[in-house]
Amino acid sequence: MNYWLIKSEPFKYSFDQFMVDKKTFWDGVRNYQARNNLRDMKKGDLLLFYHSNEGKEVVGIAKIVKEAYQDPTTDDANWVVVDVAPVKKLKNPVTLEMVKKDKRLANMALVKFMRLSVQPVKKEEFDIILELAGE
Repeated sequence: MNYWLIKSEPFKYSFDQFMVDKKTFWDGVRNYQARNNLRDMKKGDLLLFYHSNEGKEVVGIAKIVKEAYQDPTTDDANWVVVDVAPVKKLKNPVTLEMVKKDKRLANMALVKFMRLSVQPVKKEEFDIILELAGE
């Protein structure tokens, strides 16, 4: 199993809305590295759901329920989506400030490549985020 982090601005698509929807396709990715990460996702992989810009915090866990396929919002075959479903909202959000302060997370993509909207996460980093969330 692999672990990932996906970002969404809460005013565009919040984790609370995601919980209501129960499933969505992750579209709008127009960065090649982020797109390649989507292509590498496998059914069952777990995701950290991060609210960017507002809040700047990991707020939930999701999972991949369908692997990469053509993005239905564009005719350009270069872009893909994956289907994701929520697993649970975290007991306590983990802020970017908390991540940056934790020396164990110094090499996390969220710290090193902050602008990347779809990022790989190491198992150890995933577990530390859950620990910080009180899970």
